[in-house]
Formats: sequence, C-alpha cells, structure tokens
Amino acid sequence: MKLAYPAVFTPYEDNSGGYVVEFPDLPGCVTGGDDMAEAIFMAEDAASGWLLTELEEGHKIPEASNFAKINTEGEQFVNLIALDMDSYTAKYGSKAVKKTLTIPAWLNTYAEDNNISCSAVLQEALSKMAQSSIQ
Repeated sequence: MKLAYPAVFTPYEDNSGGYVVEFPDLPGCVTGGDDMAEAIFMAEDAASGWLLTELEEGHKIPEASNFAKINTEGEQFVNLIALDMDSYTAKYGSKAVKKTLTIPAWLNTYAEDNNISCSAVLQEALSKMAQSSIQ
C-alpha cells in the first residue's frame, strides 16, 4: 500500500538548518531532523510507524488532507511524504492474525506443487484491495 501525507516543516529556531516535522492528519506524529534529508527520512519513518500502529490495532487510517488547504506560518512549508506501507510492515510489523481458509482441493494441490504460499497470496491480494479502497 502506497500512501502520501502532507507534512508541515518548521525550521529549527536556532537556524541550524534542521526542521521539526508535523503531520496534520496524524495526531501526535511529530519528528525532526538536523537537515532536510534527515527530516524527510525521519518523517517517513514516523508516519509509517504511526499508521502501522493504527492498522495493527484495527483502526481506520485517516485520509490525507488536501495539500493546498494546509495553513502555515512564517517560514513553515508543506511537503508530501511518500510512504510504502508494505515495505515498512514487512520490516517492522509484528502483529499477525491467524486465519483459516477453505479452497478447492485441486487449487490446494496446485499451490503445493508450485510452492505457492496461500498466506502470501492472500496478503498481497488484500493489500492491493486496501490500497484501491483508500484511493
């Protein structure tokens, strides 16, 4: 699932070149970095972690706000942060739910003969469905 959320970047008060990053759509999701590259990297990680927690707890994730409608003050600016939730979840996701499914015997034989993981296929299909329902 690929997502993008607007983030508000606020330059550090000490003019050191760093930024505080806040996500208007993700309450309490705040991070920062000592330069632009680090701030973007930390923003991707913080937002992905915030969303993963929501998903693992069974909550619906919020829609992203319209980029153009986010208010800023002073030297603040808004930037979109791209998130690859499939990649992040594969690396950091810890909660798994066991599901029992029923498929025709011939399909099970095909999957076994071809070393196909039904769990992996189901996860991929559900992830694609979730992605399309968000867009």
